[in-house]
Amino acid sequence: MAAMSDYKVFNDPIHGLVELHPLLVKIIDTPQFQRLRNIKQLGGTSYVYPGATHSRFEHSIGVAYLAGELVQALMENQQELKITLAEKLCVQIAGLCHDLGHGPFSHLYDGKFIPEIKPKSEAKWKHEIASVQMFDHLVKVNDLEENIRNLGLKQPKELDKKPDQFNNLDFIKKLINTEYVSETEELIRSHFQDKSFLYEIVANKRNGIDVDKWDYFARDCHYLGIKNSFDYRRLILCARVCKVEGRTEICFRDKEVFNLYDMFYTRFCLHKRAYQHKVANAVECMITDAFVKAYKHIQIRGSREKTFNLYEAKDDMEAYTKLTDDVFEQILNHPNPKGSMDLEQAKLILDRIHGRDLYKCLAEFHTKKLEITKEAIRDVWEQELKTALAEIPQEWKKEDFLVDVIKLDYGMEKKDPIQHVRFYRKKEPEKPIQFTREPQNEEIQEPPIKRINLTREVSHLLPETFAEKTIRIYYKGTKAEILKAAKDYFEGVDFKKKFQRFLKQTEEEDQETQEGAGGTAEVSSKTQET
Repeated sequence: MAAMSDYKVFNDPIHGLVELHPLLVKIIDTPQFQRLRNIKQLGGTSYVYPGATHSRFEHSIGVAYLAGELVQALMENQQELKITLAEKLCVQIAGLCHDLGHGPFSHLYDGKFIPEIKPKSEAKWKHEIASVQMFDHLVKVNDLEENIRNLGLKQPKELDKKPDQFNNLDFIKKLINTEYVSETEELIRSHFQDKSFLYEIVANKRNGIDVDKWDYFARDCHYLGIKNSFDYRRLILCARVCKVEGRTEICFRDKEVFNLYDMFYTRFCLHKRAYQHKVANAVECMITDAFVKAYKHIQIRGSREKTFNLYEAKDDMEAYTKLTDDVFEQILNHPNPKGSMDLEQAKLILDRIHGRDLYKCLAEFHTKKLEITKEAIRDVWEQELKTALAEIPQEWKKEDFLVDVIKLDYGMEKKDPIQHVRFYRKKEPEKPIQFTREPQNEEIQEPPIKRINLTREVSHLLPETFAEKTIRIYYKGTKAEILKAAKDYFEGVDFKKKFQRFLKQTEEEDQETQEGAGGTAEVSSKTQET
């Protein structure tokens, strides 16, 4: 491993002076990683919060630092875990590279633009997939494979005679995206069975508690100007690995339950106040519409001298390396030599953003029904809107109106995420416990983990609802007369009553369906969770 004198120091506004291993610095000093400087962390949110112009670049460095801090704390507090410096570095590399796959304006690209373009067969494409592909590309074109292969991970005994089959790269890619499956999948799973907790540090799919969130909570709040009461440092100090049902998991002191509720509430608040702000969403919808109209006209040179458009670039990492937020300006300043109407319309939309002529939010509603769809909502108002605007002399189209459905939750839809966290008590640090909302008067012993009533043990003043959907209706046009008539209609008492009846009716239908299914729905839910 490298000497401390070889480490580089970064002055981070959130974490202070950060020391990074020279291999991490080599990864940072590549075009594939430097690309993240030009991808805003919060997409279009900076049009509402002008300070939120920070990028994926500094966030990724922060995640690598926190990953190292958490692993180091576990190494010092539980030497019996036998965590090696090579494993620590692999986790840090995963933290550094976990966002390499983000496209222009971060989640806008894979969350809004791709769903508008792609066929259903590609419905599962996410930036996490591209992160693994970009990491592969970065390592290959910058000749870093030997550096990573020689980190010193202990060789599995069954591969003593086949060293080439065990690849540190596969381990790192699994840390970046736990859904990644490699040729050495079973070997990695077997080799690191006692260290399965390592997969919970960068991207925790079990309960959502990971260093990625810890960094972006602190960083985003700082640049948004929003107070952050969640303290990740306490969690690092009290984190402990316990064995749960045959695997090792990161557990926390029982007294940290409120700090964790604070963490999940912080996530909700950031989405409510910033990430899903109605004006920020309007801007992102406009950028998406511009991308959809112009994507075929943006040509990016990739591998083998081929060119790829804005949508296709995600499948070629050489082209994807050149795809950043700069595509906004490329569209806006495109010469359009062929006089494309779509491209001109895209340029007009982006011009409207610069002129603050944004899509207008006409109405906003909230519901606990998570299954509600845009199509179902559109059926409620489309026909009546025609009647409401019948006397307007100006021509209008239903495409001038946009329905945006947003899910807000604590990270696990309707579930209380605390029930998926394992805790321990000061007197029995080796024995994991689980807080549950199941009604009971006594502590029950259900091997291999003790389950304790959350309300009785912690507090009666705990949240009961953990998810909702926000429904917004926007007017995309610019005609003042149509805007006024539509706004009067959507803000009117008649529409609000009808819409609330619609929401109530759908919730009652769901309840009847679940009651009619008897125990089937519950079994299905448990099966899905497993």
